[in-house]
Amino acid sequence: MMREICRKEAAYESGFYAKRPVALVRGQGARVWDAEGREYIDCIGGHGVAIVGHANPRVAEAIARQARRLLVCPNGYCNDVRAELLEVLVGIAPGDYARAFLCNSGAEAVEAALKMARLFTGKKGFVAAMRGFHGRTLGALSCTWRKEYREPFEPLIPGVKFVPYNNLEAMEEVLAAGGIAGVILEVVQGESGVIPGKGEYLRGVEALCHERGALFIVDEVQTGFGRTGRIFACEHYGLEPDLICVAKGIAGGVPMGAVLIHRRLGKMPHRLHGSTFGGSPLVCAAALAAIGYIVEERLPERAAELGAYFLEKLKGVSSSLIREVRGLGLMVGIELKRSVRPYIEALAERGVLTLPGGATVIRFLPPLVITKGELDTVVEAVKEVLP
Repeated sequence: MMREICRKEAAYESGFYAKRPVALVRGQGARVWDAEGREYIDCIGGHGVAIVGHANPRVAEAIARQARRLLVCPNGYCNDVRAELLEVLVGIAPGDYARAFLCNSGAEAVEAALKMARLFTGKKGFVAAMRGFHGRTLGALSCTWRKEYREPFEPLIPGVKFVPYNNLEAMEEVLAAGGIAGVILEVVQGESGVIPGKGEYLRGVEALCHERGALFIVDEVQTGFGRTGRIFACEHYGLEPDLICVAKGIAGGVPMGAVLIHRRLGKMPHRLHGSTFGGSPLVCAAALAAIGYIVEERLPERAAELGAYFLEKLKGVSSSLIREVRGLGLMVGIELKRSVRPYIEALAERGVLTLPGGATVIRFLPPLVITKGELDTVVEAVKEVLP
């Protein structure tokens, strides 16, 4: 069965994705099963989406209940579930946030934030960080560092400048030149290898943005909803960005994104942006269930505790291949001295699914419901594959 599933995908899909010859067909908590019944501990989690675990009963029940009630309600009309979710999002935001724009993905959230920055400031330019990743649509791609992602699609939006991450002087220099509508940063750079931002740097960038009249946009698509040990990674450093882009874990696996809008920006004009599927009752019901589970089950606190435990155990792995182990909460990377591809494949053979963070980092983004025993199993597999 697995071979036939993979053959069919290879025959009919776009071809944009490099496929592993594994067909995953079922999940529960932090584990998934392939079409031949083999079990894996999932430290990919749909690239960080499965925060509340696979097949979370609370999310599944909310989806089924809402599907029987109302799937679609255009944003020109109000809806009870959407209204409740918006109130919840503003309530858990890390500061004085007044509104949220609902969409379908992290890239859409970034696109919306870029448009808002231009609209609010009247300026055109943007600053992003070297090694940062913000998505693959044209605006988000324009702020994404890796040239192999950008160059096939140039010209992209003009006026985007890249500066070294964690370098406040470089940021100050480019902002001083003027014309910048917004600065977009990740609190932890995920795609490039789990690189945490320094608190003094992030706070300094926020202050510079206020001083120079640029919006401070924080991309929490991967770090939001408990992943790093707080609901939002901004909370670790006392940040209150003008705009926060979120997605991935927000709706327990159902596609959703959002932009949290700080009260200082006021009310946005009508009809200058929109999303047909954004804020549908179905996905709002899933998000309410997922966020409720995250808060009530104290998953951020769980991520902080288990993340510290996992980091300590990984740092205890004795291997000449390891350059550094780093992370925040349950967003963890092992940087090696060589390409990680063969070691990711070796881990999968031992029943542990991981993903790369750049060429030399093994990245772990497990569901926050993962157990200590499952993390111990992951560590043992790492010991086996890293001599």
